[in-house]
Amino acid sequence: MRRILLLYILLSVIGLTTVHAQFDNGRQRVDENGYDQYGNQVDPAMIPDRLDSANVEVQGLPPTLYMWRIKNQLGDRTIIPADTAYHHFQNTNLTDGLTGHYNYLGNMGSPRMSRIFFDRRDPEPTIFMEPFSSFFIRPTEFNFTNSNVPFTNLTYHKAGNKVNGEERFKSYFSVNVNKKLAFGFNIDYLYGRGYYNNQNTSYFNAAFFGSYIGDKYQMQAIYSNNYLKTNENGGITDDRYITAPEEMAEGQREYESTNIPTKLNATTNRNHDFYVFLTQRYNLGFKRDIVQAENDTTPAKQEFVPVTSFIHTIQVERARHGFNSNDQVDKDYYQNTYLDLENPAVRDSTTYIGIKNTIGIALLEGFNKYAKAGLTAFASYKASKYTLMNMNGSPSPDKYNENEIFVGGELSKREGNFLHYHAIGEVGLAGKAIGQFNVKGDIDFNFPLWKDTVSFIARGEVSNKLAPFYMRHYHSKHFLWDNDMDKEFRTRIEGELSIARWRTRLKAGVENIKNYTYFNQQATPEQKSGSLQVLSASLTQDFKVGIFHLDNEVTWQKSSDQTVLPLPDLSLYHNFYMQFKLAKKVLSVQLGADVRYFSKYNAPAYMPAIQNFHLQPTDDQVEIGGYPIVNVYANLHLKRTRFYVMMYHVNQGMGRPNYFLSPHYPINPSVLKFGLSWNFYD
Repeated sequence: MRRILLLYILLSVIGLTTVHAQFDNGRQRVDENGYDQYGNQVDPAMIPDRLDSANVEVQGLPPTLYMWRIKNQLGDRTIIPADTAYHHFQNTNLTDGLTGHYNYLGNMGSPRMSRIFFDRRDPEPTIFMEPFSSFFIRPTEFNFTNSNVPFTNLTYHKAGNKVNGEERFKSYFSVNVNKKLAFGFNIDYLYGRGYYNNQNTSYFNAAFFGSYIGDKYQMQAIYSNNYLKTNENGGITDDRYITAPEEMAEGQREYESTNIPTKLNATTNRNHDFYVFLTQRYNLGFKRDIVQAENDTTPAKQEFVPVTSFIHTIQVERARHGFNSNDQVDKDYYQNTYLDLENPAVRDSTTYIGIKNTIGIALLEGFNKYAKAGLTAFASYKASKYTLMNMNGSPSPDKYNENEIFVGGELSKREGNFLHYHAIGEVGLAGKAIGQFNVKGDIDFNFPLWKDTVSFIARGEVSNKLAPFYMRHYHSKHFLWDNDMDKEFRTRIEGELSIARWRTRLKAGVENIKNYTYFNQQATPEQKSGSLQVLSASLTQDFKVGIFHLDNEVTWQKSSDQTVLPLPDLSLYHNFYMQFKLAKKVLSVQLGADVRYFSKYNAPAYMPAIQNFHLQPTDDQVEIGGYPIVNVYANLHLKRTRFYVMMYHVNQGMGRPNYFLSPHYPINPSVLKFGLSWNFYD
């Protein structure tokens, strides 16, 4: 712990002394209240005008900066809001998400799964990293920064005490060598002691990044190293310690969380994942004079106009997973034992190594009046190596090698104000890629309505994909399978209507899945014969009267087979707060309370030995939901500093106690949380 803190402080000092919305087509629209077209609050001083040139000039007072993310394997960039807004800051460290979409195990950083089906990400190459989406950052989720001055952010979150509390340190530093070249680092350390036995989470990430955005050559690179240690308690032994404590504690109304017995007490999962990501492109083009006013006598300036891009992206990843347990558990807990029968201890392990190269050539949009859209052709090759425990108990591991070759194309129109579209698809040619394909696209229209702008977005995707390797092969002491699975065929259609001035956003979609792949009641992979459908609709509507605000999010969804794909019918989020300024209008204040709620359903259970969620066993069916989680907070913003104080789960003890977000895993009791984020521009 001390070494990590010293490293954290050292890198932060070096950074200081050496010197959850997207933007549309390189441009963002912000209303008079500081909200963008998606309803996100942003700092207008941090909004760039365009992203399609190396010489980006940001409108606003110094310091000026912009951030972006890499959109896909072709290295396309998408501007994101600079991390300066304070709205929802108090929720940024909650494992259940900004608006409470996730089920998780109660402790900060523990494995989680979204209850909103359309929010679920594509699976990781290793299924063991996917439940850690609150901590593990993919290359397409990483923030790059370009700034006229060095930029540093220090963030600290704290809750509880040294016995059962939680802490998180984050440091982000970026500096430009010149207008084109920038580099920096990101550090993230999370430690959740846990309010229930053997529930500790201890994660550390160090990432280094760099970018060069020139007229002809562009490059973005990331090195990310992640260590995750998760203690597993298997859930509490009896839900009545929460739901009916008087039956378990001789009439007491509540039961001390640290005294509640758990199923496991000497079990740990460890993950170590690192990746190197590099995307680069070289542009060919020409220079032309910039159009000047008729009375302008200054020499004509020139701009570089890219015509063709040559693209290369490479990602190298290595992931190791280990599951260790010395617990003596009931034979029905794991149901099966395959390896090392005489030794009660569990020492499961597996390793994945993957290398993926993508090359492409693009004819760019807008280099003349006839080039109304951009067109890209690309090909990718991926080599994957997996090491599993020997299924016969031999010390020598079982090894699997898989290769995939895809070819694809992209068509896009990003310029203009009224119509934009984007389509990208790829099809497998060799190796495990044969028979696989994925095509997706979106189109948006933006048109004026009275004094407002209405945006309509339509999205679609069709894919035929092989299940992840670890759903097809896995060898361990209590779980062992080698499955020959059919490809999963998916069709999805979504529509979205956004009216910025009304703060309204309406989404609806439908997805059909054939050969849906899931973990069944025995926590082993299975495919549903035939098809299932998911319908979903979501409304976000915010209101404002003077200093009073009410933010609302309502999501309805329906699965055609609740046994195979259980989903809550209704999920709600409401946030009521007062927002005003003090101290000569330099101190922004939010005082409010928010509530999360979802209807009852048979939510997926969690199995520590595979570190994933699965269908509840038929002999242990419990419903979760129907319980509101209320947080009261004060959120403040003073110049470059954001600060919050929040009483989490303030309604504990009110009404029927049923505060589970996963079966047999209660959330933390009422606890005071606070956080501080400080931006430096020097």
